Amino acid sequence: MTKVKICGLKRKEDIEFANILLPEYAGFVFAASPRQVSAEQAAKLRAELDLRVRTVGVFVKEDINFIKRLAAERIIDVVQLHGDESQEYCRELRRKINLPVIKVLRVRNIESFESTIDYECDYLLLDTYTKTAYGGSGQRFDLEILKNIKLQRPFFLAGGLDAKNVHEALEAKPYAVDVSGGVETDGSKDFEKMRAFIAAVKGSRENE
Repeated sequence: MTKVKICGLKRKEDIEFANILLPEYAGFVFAASPRQVSAEQAAKLRAELDLRVRTVGVFVKEDINFIKRLAAERIIDVVQLHGDESQEYCRELRRKINLPVIKVLRVRNIESFESTIDYECDYLLLDTYTKTAYGGSGQRFDLEILKNIKLQRPFFLAGGLDAKNVHEALEAKPYAVDVSGGVETDGSKDFEKMRAFIAAVKGSRENE
């Protein structure tokens, strides 16, 4: 069964929604973003979140000691590297923390996948390449590309997903689908959109 990650939780209401709907993963964004949270905010949110939901810290070229602190305080269960982190950075991070690591790959064409074999990570996250941002653009890349790719690791699939189009993403057989803006209204998480997204994933015939 494909798993669901709801990213960008930042309000008490977002946590309440997640506790009802129980996505497998909830993302806290620590990088510059309208959805950014501080360590203190994330700690409060984590304390209220059902322990069945694993928390993912989203970082862009962050100080590794900061990530280590969040891991030690059990604010995050998984690390997501969403920038252009080097191989050396990934290796150092793996030496310092003992949490699963997701490394983003910003896709624009088939050549985007050439470096994936060298990443020291547990999962890949496929998102759409844009010149102006590391993620959260709400844009989708051509999923046809994936038909000609054999990835060496399980992957999360992101980029412009919502309840109406996620069935197309499931055809690529991702480990998980990742959504943020697609379950928001006016920049805030919307319970009904979250519910509809999770129902679309869990109820899809392609996901059986």
